[in-house]
Amino acid sequence: MIKLNINRKSYELDVDPETPLLWVLRDVIGLVGTKYGCGVAQCGACVVHLQGQAVRSCVTKVSRAVGQEVVTIEGLSENNDHPLQKAWLELDVSQCGYCQAGQIMSAAVLLKGNKNPTDKDIDSAMEGNICRCGTYLRIHKAIHLAAEIQRKNPK
Repeated sequence: MIKLNINRKSYELDVDPETPLLWVLRDVIGLVGTKYGCGVAQCGACVVHLQGQAVRSCVTKVSRAVGQEVVTIEGLSENNDHPLQKAWLELDVSQCGYCQAGQIMSAAVLLKGNKNPTDKDIDSAMEGNICRCGTYLRIHKAIHLAAEIQRKNPK
């Protein structure tokens, strides 16, 4: 049995320790906000937080998550009121929306450590998060807006 802490809930699962975390999240637990994009850690659609760091869950073995805190897009905030989620909605960032959970999760790690990121900081943090629709300018604006919201209303 594998014991996991996902979104502040404990799970005991009978899964192969070599299984990618993504498939455990989606197919076993039913948390489908994290998306499958490429399966080789190149697109960022599957980003989750492992001990506060952004990881590509499609290539992260579930055994690596044992004893660690895993946060998915569903656990980022209780009421979808994280500053990034607010900014994404306010600026209508999503087009098709497929990559957005991964984009938001990567941006959340950036904003946790950098309260006032520059465009260069954002480029660096978001490198490898691909948006097929090309909403990169809106993503940048939303991250800046979320940083502003966060500075005005620190939790």
